[in-house]
This record gives sequence, structure tokens and C-alpha cells, in this order.
Amino acid sequence: MSPALLSRREGAVWVLSNNNVAARNALSVDFYTAMIAALRQAAADTTVGAIVLTGEGGHFCSGGDLRQLATRRELPAQERRTRIEGLHDLIRAMRDCPKPLIAAVEGAAAGAGLSLALACDMLVTASDAVFSVAYVKVGLTPDGGATAFLAELVSRQVLTELCLTGERLSGERLHALGAVNRLAPPGRALEDALALARQVASGPEWAMGRIKELCRQAPRNTLEQQLDLEAQSMVHSQATAESHEGIQAFLEKRQPDFTRLRQQGAGRL
Repeated sequence: MSPALLSRREGAVWVLSNNNVAARNALSVDFYTAMIAALRQAAADTTVGAIVLTGEGGHFCSGGDLRQLATRRELPAQERRTRIEGLHDLIRAMRDCPKPLIAAVEGAAAGAGLSLALACDMLVTASDAVFSVAYVKVGLTPDGGATAFLAELVSRQVLTELCLTGERLSGERLHALGAVNRLAPPGRALEDALALARQVASGPEWAMGRIKELCRQAPRNTLEQQLDLEAQSMVHSQATAESHEGIQAFLEKRQPDFTRLRQQGAGRL
């Protein structure tokens, strides 16, 4: 694992931590590369039930490194585009990873740091954490899917205001907008995120991967498209060992043992 990204296991939960403390965990090419590799590894590892993404040193992520961005204006446009695609490839990898991703946010999540948090499937934040679509403050425009993710939460008018003003939002305000699953006391975001991650990590691997995809597609699909996607997933899920175990456990009035199936690789088609 790269020094830009620390990792540790907590049972079936894999904790990944942004480790650029000197720059409040500003993003880098090394971070993108390490995160994409970690997500691919987690996707292939049946013992990983969920992933928690957090930051070292009291901050989640301050966004792009402005010292690096200051030098990019001299690069050809195509090369500047290539650097941006490094971030976008990471966002795509987070979207495509079948394992549930939970952001644990303390301190700042600004610019692309906000995009990174919202790209996760669930979000746990300290009440005093600070979020901002900060690009306008330095004459830049949003990237990393910030406008797409925020558009799922707020009206066009509110989205425009957030992007044009770079207004700082507290964890409490983001919770009120519906983006936050758990609002934690300061210093407790990681602990609460781990509790949520352990809860989902014991679930059925294949079904959770499909549920994640259904939830991602729902805001973008028409009703007919979503019905079709749901039908496809239901047809497949009815044939899995997971559904057999789940239904049998219900009929036998016991807890289903999806962990055993994951360890055997039996939850995958």
C-alpha cells in the first residue's frame, strides 16, 4: 500500500485512510492509484464485507493540491484533462466497486474532498465537520462528480448557490439536506462509521453489490428502466445460494449465515 493511503482490517471491514496530513489530506496521483488498486483488491476479496474511507490527522480531505494545480496552467489542455481523469477514474472505481463504501468525515471535506465523500454509498460525519464546494473561491469549476452528487440532494437553485458561493456547510446542515446517514459527536465519526460498516458487512455479498447498483441507477433511470433493472436483479438473486440461505433461515426462525457463504465464495454467481 502507498504511503498516501493507509489500510487496516477490522474483521470484515477494511479501513482505508487518506494520509497526506501536512496538506490536510489534499489529493494526489499516488492517492488515486492506491485507492483504485485497493478497491479492485477489495472487490476480489470475499472476506471484505464493507469499506470505510477516512482521513488521518483530523481532516477527511481538503480537495486538490493547489500547489500542484498552480503549475498545470502551463500544460497542454489534453494533459490537464488527463490529470483530471485520474480523479474521475477513482470516482468511477468507487461507483463500480461492489462492496459498500462508507465515508467517515471529521474536519474538512472541501472541493474534490466533498466529491470523494459523496461518491461513497453512505456517509457518517461529525456534527462540526465542514463541507464546501470550494472551487469558485480560487476561480475553478467543480469536478469529481460534485454537481452530479449534489443534484441528487438539492434543487437546481440550491445547487447553483452552493457552487457559486462556495458556502461552508456543517455536518448538521448536510444531514438536514439528506446526505448524511449518521451524525456523530465530534471525534466519533470513524467509530460510528465502523459500527454501520460491521452491520452491512455481515450481509449477502452478491445481493448487496446489486442493491448498490440499483441505488446508484435509481436517480438517473426512468421508472421503466429501473423496473427492468430490478427485474433482472431479482431473477438472478432468486438463483443464488444467498437467497436459499436467507429464505431457509427465515423459515427456520434463525439468523442467516451469509459470512460462511462469503468465505466459501458461494455467494457469487
